[in-house]
Amino acid sequence: MRRKVKYYRLLWLKHDLPAGISVFFVALPLCLGIALASGAPLYAGIFSGVIGGLVISLISGSPLSVSGPAAGLTTVVSSYIISMGDYRVFLLSVLIAGFFQLVLGIFKLGTIANYFPSAVIKGMLAAIGIMLIAKQIPVGLGYDQPDFWSSGFLSVFKEKHLSSYFDFFNKHTARGAIIITVFSILVMAIWQKLVPKKLSIFPAPLMVVLAAVLINLVFLKFTENSSLKHTQLVQIPGNIFNDFTFPDFSKLFSAPEIWKAGIIIGMLASLETLLCTEAIDKLDKHNRITPVNRELVAQGIGNMACGLLGAIPVTAVIVRGSANVDAGARTKMSSFTHGVFLLLTVSLVPFLLNKIPYAALAAILIITGYNLTKPKLYRNMWSLGWKQFLPFIFTIVVILVTDLLIGVSIGLLVSIYFIIRNNFKAEYKIQKRKQHETELFLIKLNSNVTFLNKVKLKESLDKIPEYSVLIIDGSECNFIDYDILEIISEFDRKAHDRHIELHLNGIQKVNVSAIH
Repeated sequence: MRRKVKYYRLLWLKHDLPAGISVFFVALPLCLGIALASGAPLYAGIFSGVIGGLVISLISGSPLSVSGPAAGLTTVVSSYIISMGDYRVFLLSVLIAGFFQLVLGIFKLGTIANYFPSAVIKGMLAAIGIMLIAKQIPVGLGYDQPDFWSSGFLSVFKEKHLSSYFDFFNKHTARGAIIITVFSILVMAIWQKLVPKKLSIFPAPLMVVLAAVLINLVFLKFTENSSLKHTQLVQIPGNIFNDFTFPDFSKLFSAPEIWKAGIIIGMLASLETLLCTEAIDKLDKHNRITPVNRELVAQGIGNMACGLLGAIPVTAVIVRGSANVDAGARTKMSSFTHGVFLLLTVSLVPFLLNKIPYAALAAILIITGYNLTKPKLYRNMWSLGWKQFLPFIFTIVVILVTDLLIGVSIGLLVSIYFIIRNNFKAEYKIQKRKQHETELFLIKLNSNVTFLNKVKLKESLDKIPEYSVLIIDGSECNFIDYDILEIISEFDRKAHDRHIELHLNGIQKVNVSAIH
């Protein structure tokens, strides 16, 4: 037993401790930035990271994934916070989302992600990337009024915002913020390509934050006109434990939107988590597989804790997980370690966080959004053909015009259309040949023939000419729907009148007299 404890202690000191510190440096600016993008209190983002590290990592069966606030949920979270008008009411939806995930895990529904077409999921993430970039542009330019870009994507172009544009460019932009934003984007864009591998342990987001703080200090000392106002810097209270926000349970059954928001957040968080853990499992050198249902239980408990403690919802996050793998993590203690460091930072040195410019966080999120919606993604989807590209692009456009749920639903419908259309062609084929002077037709049914093939099969049978021979072969079918058997049995009665010689192979006729 002592040897085992000693082994895990050494494993933690050698691998998981440095990996946890590295992930902490990646997670800290992202927790702040995602809270900013979500319109939530900044400490809510930090505490989401803490819960992801301290709670979810202990329950989860994933050795390498790291949970925290996710960029993929920012647009949904921000829209619900605004529409509900009370952050305490929104926390009820986070609680419901966690409970929904817990139920999915208990009833072993972790395979639900497999039923969402890849094109729709990629479209959803690409649309989120576009909205993430759009929402951070005003912040990156120095605008410190949070209401400018708070509504839907297209509503910013409505006539009522023309005065906001004027005020924005003439009163609320800041030269210092623009310089920091441009510099931060350049650092984020070139850091991984040009920096030697030895220095890759220092993540780009950390470098951006440190550089932005130094630039603003230089502005304060030498050019006061370019220095940032306090409203353009992170503002975390000295004692965050005094400012905790708790859910307002009296409103739990006051509006159906609370429950609808909870189900949508729970569904999206589950999808992002399952996709992320699958990707991280592929990076694991030891080929360990995450138990998906246990992961949903862990995420559900984590999000319920977020709802209770005033934090924004969490998912497993690919950025943190891949940073964890790159840093050489071996067990989930690295994720736990990063949670400990987040808690210590926000508890002991919040005054250091308050020196971080919002512009730096906006730059990090702009690059995060760009990574979700790269031009390369659009070229790749186009190269896959219309069956993949149309659901992808429809999902993006409809999400931007309406909302995420409608966009994903339309994308699914477009995908289902192509599936049905393909099913018409794939599940049977017709061959025609001449035998002496008689035309001989062979309809070969493939593996599974369902009611979806009903219309096309009926049309094909009606086109069989008189005085011909027809063979319908279902000998290799795994399943033939009753509707198909009914059509074939009806045609058997008509074939005699049309002088068609019908042969059925592997197909059992059914009684159709009851339908007349």
